[in-house]
Amino acid sequence: MSHAGVVASRTLADEYSSIVRDLAPSEWSAPSRCVGWTVKDLVAHTGSNFAAIVNPTEPDPSVPPPKTAEELQNRLVDARRDWTPTQVADEFLSTVGPAMDVLTAMQDPAVASAPMTLTDLGTYETHQLSDAFAFDMWCHMYVDLLAPEGPVSRRLDGGHEALLDAAIGWMLAGLPQMCRPVNAALDGRAIGLRLKGPGGGEWSLQPGPDLLSVNPGIDRSDTVITSSAADFVVWGTTRSPWREHVTIDGDDSHAGQVLDTLDIV
Repeated sequence: MSHAGVVASRTLADEYSSIVRDLAPSEWSAPSRCVGWTVKDLVAHTGSNFAAIVNPTEPDPSVPPPKTAEELQNRLVDARRDWTPTQVADEFLSTVGPAMDVLTAMQDPAVASAPMTLTDLGTYETHQLSDAFAFDMWCHMYVDLLAPEGPVSRRLDGGHEALLDAAIGWMLAGLPQMCRPVNAALDGRAIGLRLKGPGGGEWSLQPGPDLLSVNPGIDRSDTVITSSAADFVVWGTTRSPWREHVTIDGDDSHAGQVLDTLDIV
C-alpha cells in the first residue's frame, strides 16, 4: 500500500494550498519553470487533477480521446485558460481536501490492487496514485513554482526533501513503462542508480525481454550513476541536462546511452 504517498500528498497539498491563497496578481501571470505554463496554468493543472478524481466525468464521445498524458494535461489546462486567477484558486482549494480523501480511500484492500491505466504512462495498481500525486506536487511546487528556479519566493521550512520518498518511489515504479527505450539502451547490461540524501537509496536497472525492472541494491560489477535524490527529480524529468547533476563510475559511454533515453513524466 502507498500510505506514505497519502501522508506526503496531504502535507504537500497543505503547503501548496497556502501558497495558492497568497499569490499576488503579478505572480499568477509569471512564467513557471514548466515550459509554456504560467503560474496560473500550473495551479490549474494541479486543481484540474484534483477535480478529475473527485468529480470524474464521462468523456465527450464527439472528441477523440487523448493519446498521451501530456495531451490530456494540456487539454485540462487549455479548458481553464480563460479562467480568472480567482476561479483557478477556487477549484484548487475546493477540491484539494476531497481529493486527498479519495487517495486515502484508494488504500482500501478492496480496491487498492485494481489496475489503473494512465494513458501512455502505463498501468499501475490503484493505491499507487497517491505516490503519483506526491511526485506531481513535489515537482511542480518545488521545481517549477518556487524560487530559486521558479518565479514565486516563499519561506520554506527546510524539510521539503523529507517528502521525497513517495515521489522517488513513483518515478522508479513508472520508469519501466514510461521510458521503454531505456530497456534497449541497457543493451543487456544492468546499470546501478545511487541517489543520495533524503529519498535516496540504491537500485539496479535490469534489462528484460520487454520492459526493464528496477530492483533494490547494486552489484559491484555494475556501472553506477550517482546524484542526489532531489536532483533526480530535475534531470529524470529532463528539466535539466543529466550531465549537470550526475557522476558515473564505470562505463561512461554505456551510462550516457541509457541516460539519454530517460524521461520520466
